[in-house]
Amino acid sequence: MRQSHITQHSIFDFYPEHDYGRELKIISDWLDSHPHLIEWVKMDLAVVCKSNAGRSAMTAESVLRCAILKQMRQLSYKDLAFALLDSQSCQTFGRFERSKALPGKSVLQKHISRISEVTWEVINQCLIKDAKTLKLEKADVVRIDSTATQSDIHEPSDSTLLWDSVRTLVRLLKEAEQLSTHPIHWVNHRRSAKKRMHEILNTRGMERKVALYKQLLRSTYNSLGYIESAQCVLQSHCHDILGYDAWLSEVQRFVPLIEQVIEQTERRVLKGESVAATEKLYSIFEAHTDMIIKGSRSIEYGHKLNLSSGKSGMILDVVVENGNPNDTTRLLPMLERHHDIYGQVPRQCSVDGGYASQENLIEAKAFGVKDMVFSKKKGLTIEAMANSKWIYKKLQHFRAGIESNISCLKRAYGMTRCLWKGWERFKQYVWLSVVSYNLSLFARL
Repeated sequence: MRQSHITQHSIFDFYPEHDYGRELKIISDWLDSHPHLIEWVKMDLAVVCKSNAGRSAMTAESVLRCAILKQMRQLSYKDLAFALLDSQSCQTFGRFERSKALPGKSVLQKHISRISEVTWEVINQCLIKDAKTLKLEKADVVRIDSTATQSDIHEPSDSTLLWDSVRTLVRLLKEAEQLSTHPIHWVNHRRSAKKRMHEILNTRGMERKVALYKQLLRSTYNSLGYIESAQCVLQSHCHDILGYDAWLSEVQRFVPLIEQVIEQTERRVLKGESVAATEKLYSIFEAHTDMIIKGSRSIEYGHKLNLSSGKSGMILDVVVENGNPNDTTRLLPMLERHHDIYGQVPRQCSVDGGYASQENLIEAKAFGVKDMVFSKKKGLTIEAMANSKWIYKKLQHFRAGIESNISCLKRAYGMTRCLWKGWERFKQYVWLSVVSYNLSLFARL
C-alpha cells in the first residue's frame, strides 16, 4: 500500500550549515508548502503498486524528493541508493523513516521513471507562479532559444544499424531456445555480421563497400527468417506462456524496425537513392530519435528543444519537439503557450536570429508584445522591432543570457544527453532537468 507522505516528521531531521544543506532545506520547505503536488505523483505511481499486501511502498513524497535529489547531484541510481544510506541530510530530504529499510537502486529506478512529464510541468508552473508572488520573476520579459538533447545512441550508419539488427535477432533466438521444448534450427551470424560492419567502416570507395553490404544484408535477412521459424516452433512447443508473450512483444517491436533499416540501406547503397531525413531510422533501440542540424555545426541525434527564460534565469517553459521544425515556425506557439500558462503576453521578448522573419514580427506585435527583438535583423529595422535603439541593445544583451542558462542545464543538470529509454521517458527526463535546475535557482535567489 502506498501513502502520499509520512504523517509525522522525525525529530532527528538534519540539514548541515552548508550552502548545499541550506539549499535542500529551502527546497524541502517549498515542497511542504504545496502538498497537492504529491497527489499528482501518487496518480503516476498508481500502476506500480496495485495491492495492499506486503510491506509499505515508498511514499509518493519520497519518490518526488529522490528524483529531484538524483538530478540535482547528477547521481546514478546506484549512487543515489548509497547517498541515502550514507548521508543524513539526503535521508532527511528524502523523508525516510530511520527504522525502515532504505530503497535500492532498482526500486528507485522503477518509481522515479514513472513520474510523467505532465506532473513535472505542473510542478514547474507552480514554482514559477510562486517566484512571481515573491517578485523573483515577473515573466513579462522573456527570451527564447532552441537547443538539442541527444538520445543515448551511437552515431548511426547503415552498417552499424544492420549490425545492431543482427545481434538483437541473435539475442531473441537464444531466448527462444530457452523457451522451446523442441529444437530450433538456426545459424548464429553475429560474428560474420560484426566483421562485415568493421570492414565497411574501414573500406574506401563505395564500389568496394557494396559487396560487403550485400553480405551484411544477407546475414540480416537470414536472421529474420530464423525468427519466423522460431515463432512457428514456439506456438506449438513452449513451456512458458508468459515468457513467450514477453518474447513475442519484443519480436513485434524490433522486426518492423529492422525491416525499415534493411529498406533504407537497400535504397541508399544498392539503388543509389537519397533517403530523406524524415524517412530515416537512426536507432532500433531509440526509434523516436531525430537528426538535428543547427546551422553549420555538427549533427546531433536526439530531439530539438525550444526554451523560454525570464530575468531571473529560471526556465519558464520548454517544448520537446518531434522532428526538426524550423525556428521561424515555433515563435508564435511559444508565445501562445506562455499566455496560456501564465495568463499574460510578454511585454518584451528577445529571441535568437533563427526565429527572425517579417511575419513573426507582425504576428508577435499583433499578439501584444510591445518590443519584439531578434538577435539578427535579417532585413528588419530597429524601429520596427523596438521603441528605441537603447531598448533594442538592452534586449539583445538580455537574450545572450539564455545561453548560460542552457549551458548550466547541460553541464550541471544532465540535459546534454538523455539516458532514459523511449519517447515518453525522454520528455520526462528533460522536464526533470528543468525542474531541478529551477528549484536550485529558486533556493539561491
